[in-house]
Amino acid sequence: MAISRVELARHAGFCFGVRRAVETAERSAPAITLGPIIHNPQVVARLAALGVTSVDRPEDVPRGARVVIRSHGVGPEAYAALRARDCEIVDATCPFVQRIHDMARRASGEGVPLIVAGETEHPEVRGILGWAEGPAWAVLTPEDVDALPPMERALVVSQTTMPEARFEELCGLLKARIPDLRVAVTICPATRDRQGEAAELAARCDAMVVIGGRESSNSRKLYHIASALCPRTAFVESAAELDGLSIAPEDTIGITAGASTPDCIIKEVVARMNDIEKKEAPIETQEAPIETQEQDVMTMEDVEKTLVQIRPGQIVTGRVISISEDEVSVDVGYKTDGLVKKTDLSSTDVKPGDEIEVEVVKVNDGDGNVLLSQKNIINRKAWEEIVAKEEAGEYVEGVGKEAVKGGLLADVNGIRTFIPASQLSLRYVEKIDEFVGQTMTLKIIEIDKAKKRIVASRKAVLIAEEAEKKAKIWESLEAGTIVKGVVRRLADFGAFVDIGGVDGLVHVTDLSWGHVKHPSDVVSVGQEIDVKIKKVDPEHERISLSYKDTQPHPWSVAGEKYPVGSVVEGKVVRITTFGAFVELEPGLDGLVHISQCALTRIAEVKDAVSVGEIVRVKVLDVNTEARRISLSIREVLEDEALDAADDAEYDIPGDIEGEPEAGEAEAEE
Repeated sequence: MAISRVELARHAGFCFGVRRAVETAERSAPAITLGPIIHNPQVVARLAALGVTSVDRPEDVPRGARVVIRSHGVGPEAYAALRARDCEIVDATCPFVQRIHDMARRASGEGVPLIVAGETEHPEVRGILGWAEGPAWAVLTPEDVDALPPMERALVVSQTTMPEARFEELCGLLKARIPDLRVAVTICPATRDRQGEAAELAARCDAMVVIGGRESSNSRKLYHIASALCPRTAFVESAAELDGLSIAPEDTIGITAGASTPDCIIKEVVARMNDIEKKEAPIETQEAPIETQEQDVMTMEDVEKTLVQIRPGQIVTGRVISISEDEVSVDVGYKTDGLVKKTDLSSTDVKPGDEIEVEVVKVNDGDGNVLLSQKNIINRKAWEEIVAKEEAGEYVEGVGKEAVKGGLLADVNGIRTFIPASQLSLRYVEKIDEFVGQTMTLKIIEIDKAKKRIVASRKAVLIAEEAEKKAKIWESLEAGTIVKGVVRRLADFGAFVDIGGVDGLVHVTDLSWGHVKHPSDVVSVGQEIDVKIKKVDPEHERISLSYKDTQPHPWSVAGEKYPVGSVVEGKVVRITTFGAFVELEPGLDGLVHISQCALTRIAEVKDAVSVGEIVRVKVLDVNTEARRISLSIREVLEDEALDAADDAEYDIPGDIEGEPEAGEAEAEE
């Protein structure tokens, strides 16, 4: 025959916020709470025995007393009243509720009205409304929504224990009335999971038991959810109320509990259900040996056995259930939730419901909390990754953090790494702090696995990059091609030009078609020029370049540039017995025969011109094939004399508009 089965919801009992509040109250005893710390009479009675009592108003608190703010939270006026009475405030407000307080305060600062979806008289809702400095309302029914005044915009938040379906219904009604409605889903994930699991259990169980205080809002909501799906649902505060419950042998019973229900009461209920099942089940006949009978009853001990066992150093995967200002609560499947300090998160970009990998630091920190860390895992993985890259000869990325004696401390995947000053650059580094904040590629040159110390080099990476870059450049160089370059250095014998990472030499004879005394006469440092590659010698890393080959040879355009009959200027560069050579431009000389050097016959050329003198010459003939240009100084002088004579012939002295002077008149007669 079938035997009854008891199924306990995994998300039954204290949530993170309630457990935190109860434990805070226990540690703070003797103390006073504003209202019961939770809506559970057994817990309240136990705390009273420890010296933790409750009052309803701040005015009822004795001056100087220690006051614990319960998980529901209070408004700012309560804090002010307690401070005015010199009270010591111990704040156990649930982090999820604190988050809603912040939203209410910010909305008021922006002039946005606040709407809280929840029970108006619930202490949590009253506290939220207290943080809204502007207009604020609480709504729970469609009638409450209809009663709201007209408004253009608003922010709607929810009581943390609000059923999700009810919240969505209210939001739909609010959106129809308010054009600019901002919706913040502030239902506690633990509440959402608890309610969802209660519905799932109630849908498939024959009977349900909801454990919780009758004043507890979230427990009442669980009862309404379960009873709507399972008519045989009992709402009990303790195991003593189960005596009248009728159970058939084949029944499957589901058990859930509100967030204010302690583990001890849940355990008592499960144990009592076990006893009831034994009493109600009929006695088996002798034909059914006792040894073959199985009893599928889940006790609290059975539940604890199903929970994961954890130890310090263990890596587990958990689900984020709540986030406060300083810490994150994570469900790791243990009997208590774990806490991760935000400083121990690898990233603060987490939200409730996210799955994260964490390491167990302590199973019990002295207050019953499981301490977790994400950074330990990240650091371990980062270290393993760095070691693997070092063994493979790969580079790592680092960010300069601090200039220290002898070098720079860098962050490589969260691992402190030392870079000696001599390994920072290809050249001497005068100010190491210039590298702080700079991202750089590094090569691991020393690693101490025992002490987890790393020494890295940026210089080694730069040297390798330069070598690789040069190798690619050498492969691309080809004699006869014209490339762009920048003049880097001048010497008496030529100019060194950077052509993309490697230097080539333009010999002084390759700078110009004409004679060059010094490279500075043609180019200057920093000038960008086109050069022609003459010869490449990769073995000796030498490149011969030519600047003049990128420009047309003067003789190739001499005919067009210096037509016959034109008069130009030039410099006498050489004198011979038969004439003078005049440089018209670098690389292009013309000859002035001795007979063309002056108006009259001369014995020697030096009697008419001297080396270095600038003279005007007329082009008599251009022979580009023979590379000869005949020039004449005499014809220029003759032309100038004729022009002077013409000017004298038409030069009429005196005042052409008045009478001629006496002497001039006689001369004319």
